[in-house]
Amino acid sequence: MEKRKSIRLPEYDYSQNSAYFVTVCTHERKHILGSVNAQGDNGNVPNNSVGADIIRPPVTLTETGLLVQECISRINMIYPAVFVDKYVIMPNHIHLLLSIDNSCGRMISAPTLSRVVGQMKRAVSKNAGFGVWQKSFYEHIIRNERDYLEIWQYIDSNPYKWAEDEYNT
Repeated sequence: MEKRKSIRLPEYDYSQNSAYFVTVCTHERKHILGSVNAQGDNGNVPNNSVGADIIRPPVTLTETGLLVQECISRINMIYPAVFVDKYVIMPNHIHLLLSIDNSCGRMISAPTLSRVVGQMKRAVSKNAGFGVWQKSFYEHIIRNERDYLEIWQYIDSNPYKWAEDEYNT
């Protein structure tokens, strides 16, 4: 069996204090998490953004999408040093803006980004009763405040741009 090539930076410590932009796709990019209202009916309250103060086209979540939302909301309870700054659940993928802050002192086993995302993916699939996710996930290490703010805006605008989204297959 051929070993998968890692897409992570080889010498980077993914448990260190930093912010990360994460994208996780559903298996075969199937639209199982919800649907986006193409008309942009803004009558619904945003369903899945921390700190959102704009109204976006509603993403109507399926039962599986609601499981994802629930598991994302538990990340900080399971990993107190990990904060979900922003997220969006789309029909076949999610975007997360996560911050790791181990400033309280290094734990015996500090959570790595892979551990946090892997635990969330396993919890969703276990509760759904089937494999929800593709293998691995995409991550980007946030390098500065401008990068952080651009990603925040990208997550906010993602539902509006669903028709042109690269993940909308």
